[in-house]
Amino acid sequence: MVNTATQSRGSLSPPPLLTSLAGVLEEWLPKQRWFAGKGLPITELSVMSMTELHPGCLHLLIRSRHAGSRDGCYQLLLGVREDLPPRLHHAVIGRPRVGPLAGLTVYDALHDPRSAGLLLERLRTPGSAGPLRFERDPRTVVPPGLTPRVLDGEQSNTSLVYGDSFILKIFRRIHYGINPDLELPSALAREGCARVPAPVAWFWTTEPRKTTLGVLQPFLRDATDGWTLALQSLASGQDFTDESYELGRATAEVHLALAHVFAPDPPDRHGGGRLAAAMIARLDTTARQVPELVPYVSRLRAAYEVVGARLRGRPDQRIHGDLHLGQVLRAGHQWFVIDFEGEPARPLAERKHAQAPVRDIAGMLRSFEYAAHARRPWQPQWAQRCREAYCAGYAAEAAWDPREHAGLLRAYETDRAVYEALYEARHRPDWLPVPMASIARLAKGH
Repeated sequence: MVNTATQSRGSLSPPPLLTSLAGVLEEWLPKQRWFAGKGLPITELSVMSMTELHPGCLHLLIRSRHAGSRDGCYQLLLGVREDLPPRLHHAVIGRPRVGPLAGLTVYDALHDPRSAGLLLERLRTPGSAGPLRFERDPRTVVPPGLTPRVLDGEQSNTSLVYGDSFILKIFRRIHYGINPDLELPSALAREGCARVPAPVAWFWTTEPRKTTLGVLQPFLRDATDGWTLALQSLASGQDFTDESYELGRATAEVHLALAHVFAPDPPDRHGGGRLAAAMIARLDTTARQVPELVPYVSRLRAAYEVVGARLRGRPDQRIHGDLHLGQVLRAGHQWFVIDFEGEPARPLAERKHAQAPVRDIAGMLRSFEYAAHARRPWQPQWAQRCREAYCAGYAAEAAWDPREHAGLLRAYETDRAVYEALYEARHRPDWLPVPMASIARLAKGH
């Protein structure tokens, strides 16, 4: 039961609970930045798992189905109260009119300091709650009573910062299995790679099968993300090449450590052909949704032909998968790499595939161009200097130079720019000219 006020309202097993929640969630979910079904009507909601973490706080895994193919499973922490204090009014989800929660206020409990604090206590003292399992690295001490706050600005997840000492990432859209954002940092920590904050605690569910739900890591409170630093450089007119060089070295260190921990895939003579075909398919699909792309399609296809050859003698390996300036932090003179989920929209199994390291490099090169476009007037020379310095730093650490594989790098940059064009057309039409400018350049073979 949720609390005394709801005990007389009937069972809180999933079917009656959903009677109360369906209406308010159908209105609230599409407004959340991490909800993947925007623009598609929700045709069905179902409760995959429900656990009462403490009186008045429910942990739920909800599956939403849509009038289309974009289904998803989402993690919610819901608070239920008769009266909500003013400090939590921004977290209101709604007031159900029917079912066991009728007349009560339902809200996002991650914004409630009490619920967020109790969640940390679960992680401090490993154990279970229904299908939920809480684990912790015994080598790290997590003090009690750390004040929680929700970190602003995220899109695909929600993070809680505790006392400026730890950060808990809550995965909102759930993909069944072990999340790479737990798997890879844990492995890198065992390898002694200092470029990645090591997981301190984590929790997962056994229903419907073992699945990562959240990861607690040290919070680098004096760090600044690479995107912010790049924009500051552009605004002040200061050079960013030294930082870019060191970032290239950091990327190479992470790649080398991943190759050591996870055995690279054996050579696959047909893998390049399959990858090129997949890139061409993404291009064709995107061109049908982004008309601005159509004039460039035939020339962009040619960029993918080199992928069939791949990097001779350099096998695929585990990589970051979604590397850009927003996924790196600089504290003092040290770069750190974070957020190893990969692209959240891709299936989990695909994100865990071994891939060419040049894909991460291409993602960072695209990010330099995005930063250069974000400030007016556009500063292409700034982006080019950063790109050169980043590749030089990578080559100094990895003993191979991405610039010597210009065709392959162009193919991956093109694939990334096509992905960006689709994203911007859907979510930020004003930003569409940014990837389109790069697509025009790449179509010319530059």
